[in-house]
Amino acid sequence: MTPFLRFPGSRSKAFTMSYDDGSVHDRRLIDIMTKYGLRGTFNICSGVFAETPAASGKLTRSEAYDLYSSSGMDVAVHGARHLSLTAVDHAMATRDIIRDRESLENLFGKIINGMAYANGAHNDKAKKIVKHCGIAWARTISSHESFDLPTDWLRWCPTCHHKNPRLMDLAHQFIERKMPSYFWQQTPSLFFLWGHSHELARDDNWEIIERLGEYIGGRDDVWYATNGEIYNYVSAYHQLVIAVTGKMVQNPTATDVYVNYYGKDVVIPAGKTVHFG
Repeated sequence: MTPFLRFPGSRSKAFTMSYDDGSVHDRRLIDIMTKYGLRGTFNICSGVFAETPAASGKLTRSEAYDLYSSSGMDVAVHGARHLSLTAVDHAMATRDIIRDRESLENLFGKIINGMAYANGAHNDKAKKIVKHCGIAWARTISSHESFDLPTDWLRWCPTCHHKNPRLMDLAHQFIERKMPSYFWQQTPSLFFLWGHSHELARDDNWEIIERLGEYIGGRDDVWYATNGEIYNYVSAYHQLVIAVTGKMVQNPTATDVYVNYYGKDVVIPAGKTVHFG
């Protein structure tokens, strides 16, 4: 029997956010997220950092480093110049992704291998380009209003945008969702919200995030994670090595993986092998 995926702490639900462009309004958004214990990833265009504070609505390099590094949020690629990958040639698209990735890795001092497609523009060509640039996961803007984990990490579709009129209905569905009674039908749920903080400032509707955060945040049965943490964790699950009998599971990764085995929650420690009965 295959051990079935659970999120850390044997949770069956996860929530994440993805916000684009590196706007000064990310400060207010992060304040709200922190207030309710929400986490997410901010997708940055390093080629359009502001030269001076508040000069263009964008953050400066130093402001970006201070904000995202101190907040517990993560950062990802969005294209150095925010180019639509479907509208430019292969070389230009590659350069935009590589420049952004290199700049962000140098700024934040860590490997950055996730992204959001600028303008949501993606196709098979764009997918091949970002893969060749070392990108492991890439968010689209094609909302599906469901809580499914992606089957294609380079076309990772979010649940919805924060302006979706059904946002709170979807949040209630997510929180009230129950696992099927049969454990082999049980699939963890992911609520993936996306948007731009400058939209919240422009529309003066910050109460959308406040209301969502108050309802969906601070719950023991929900894992609040960045986009990259979710990718890395699910990837670790898929690297588990299972004995032919199904009674031994080896975890070759550096991540503890939580599973459900015949209705029992079990943790497979990093670098260990667990024997079942």
